Amino acid sequence: MTAKFRNFFVRDSSFLMVFLLLCMQIHQEYKEKVLNLKPEGFNELALAIFQYQSTQNILYRQYLHYLKIEPSQVTKIEQIPFLPIEFFKSHQILTGQAKAKVIFESSGTTGQKTSQHFVADPDFYLEIASQIFESFYGKINQFNFFALLPSYLERNNSSLVFMIDYFIKKSESTKSGFFLNNTDELLEKLKFGAENKKNLLIGVTFALLDLAESGKDLRNILENKQLTVMETGGMKGRRKELVREEAHQIMTQAFGTKAIHSEYGMTELLSQGYSFGEGIFDSPPSMKILLRDATDPFEVASFENQNLQKRSGGINIIDLANIDSCCFIETKDLGSYHANQTFSVIGRFDNADVRGCNLMVAE
Repeated sequence: MTAKFRNFFVRDSSFLMVFLLLCMQIHQEYKEKVLNLKPEGFNELALAIFQYQSTQNILYRQYLHYLKIEPSQVTKIEQIPFLPIEFFKSHQILTGQAKAKVIFESSGTTGQKTSQHFVADPDFYLEIASQIFESFYGKINQFNFFALLPSYLERNNSSLVFMIDYFIKKSESTKSGFFLNNTDELLEKLKFGAENKKNLLIGVTFALLDLAESGKDLRNILENKQLTVMETGGMKGRRKELVREEAHQIMTQAFGTKAIHSEYGMTELLSQGYSFGEGIFDSPPSMKILLRDATDPFEVASFENQNLQKRSGGINIIDLANIDSCCFIETKDLGSYHANQTFSVIGRFDNADVRGCNLMVAE
């Protein structure tokens, strides 16, 4: 190696090292901004992260290139192209120098290709998930968590199980735990749960319905237990599909609660939306829903536009917690806008795969 070439190589390597360190610093700063985000700052941060991921995410950069999108021309969140969720089935999606430490995988029927979310910072996922839950429900250590998630516990790479397992540990309660099919133990612990804590029964829909229709006197067992029942959606072929209203009516009558709460999340997202009843969801500060025209995926409307209440369309999601993967996801869910920037999920596109975390189709 000549001295001239060696000097050039050293200079070039030094420049590259400085550049990579700068990118890592910017990357970490974005995470801090997401954790401290206020609603009024969402659009500005989303656009900044779009510009970052348009260059630092190889797959997303290629996608924008094929669409002939010039990132510098994107000045509103409605103009941001959303990556079709199917890419999580075929590609490892990472931004910058991120390396996967955990791989979350979606559920699927036999022979079906599943989605994989390569998560570089599982601690960040747990931090944002905890922050979101506590913003809706209060401190995690004020709860007993009773997780009835048989279909998720049957595999070891569920993002939902990963999150709930952390909540169970953080609750510091001997009553909290997972219950595969042992509902008698679950009810026994619920009945004699710690009096100074609230109780959250979170379960996949078919398992909650099975418990509701088990013939057990749930109202008497659970009376005055400060119980919240939360469904994560999904029949997964285990039961006949029911519209949400019918399923929730069965459960409210059986459990003696005023409403059934819901969680809206998926393998490809690190943020969650929550519903206090009737399947109407609020988004956390890190997530925003935009609806696209069912016939034109590039025609997108946000809550900020006028006269959008009850408008329906395909759900696009900006999840700023996905800073290590991709924040701009075009899902196969159909949704509607409601008042006060809330939304509901009303079904799936006809050719979409059945998803374990998806809510039931409503009429």
